[in-house]
Amino acid sequence: MTSSEHPDGVRLQKVLSQAGVASRRAAEDLIVAGRVEVNGEVVTELGRRVDPLESVIHVDGTRVNLRDDLVYLAFNKPKGVHSTMSDDRGRPCVGDYLRGRWEETPGVVHVGRLDENTEGLLLLTNDGDLGHRLMHPSYRVLKTYFAEVEGLVPRGLGKELRAGWELPDGIVKVDQFRVKDMHSGKSMIELVIHEGRKHIVRRLMAATGHPVRKLVRTAVGDVQLGNQRPGTIRRLNRGEVGALYRNVEL
Repeated sequence: MTSSEHPDGVRLQKVLSQAGVASRRAAEDLIVAGRVEVNGEVVTELGRRVDPLESVIHVDGTRVNLRDDLVYLAFNKPKGVHSTMSDDRGRPCVGDYLRGRWEETPGVVHVGRLDENTEGLLLLTNDGDLGHRLMHPSYRVLKTYFAEVEGLVPRGLGKELRAGWELPDGIVKVDQFRVKDMHSGKSMIELVIHEGRKHIVRRLMAATGHPVRKLVRTAVGDVQLGNQRPGTIRRLNRGEVGALYRNVEL
């Protein structure tokens, strides 16, 4: 018996169907085509039984979430909201927005932080392993920001930032940088960075002589904020969750 076999488990095609991957018939086709892995082993026989609570299943290289007690949420944090689950001074916080639909779901916390004046995408989950890895610098998860900054950004600044800019606590390198617009003494930029240091985008742009006026995080890895309204929470779809798993090698 291989490590992926569980005689008392659930048939693999049923597990895939219940996880929302495909209908049971379509799941059978995926298995026969060799597109499904269980615990690192490609499975092609339809009779394979697995343990949904212990098995790690990938379809086309993307991990499938098998646990219905785990939630993955995208919150569009408004300006003025603190990245905490509660606030003893009564200030608006992330926890306020979970009340009602999500407050009964145990263990949901925000993944990382956005400062009070920064808006945009904040992930929430009770999947501790994923959350920890998303925040760990070794996985270099990319975060995308839109910023309105003071002054007209000179040609060549992006190249300097990609090469590395020295701050008091060490050199910072951005992964991507582009100017989207410039007018009336200000610039609109898009910046992609894997750094997670506190206030890193604000400190970096201030050091270049272009302090941030407005800052919005628009993506974490492959999860996009899109046109989600400020203050709203939505469930991530299966593809988005799978992409986050890939980002942190789960």
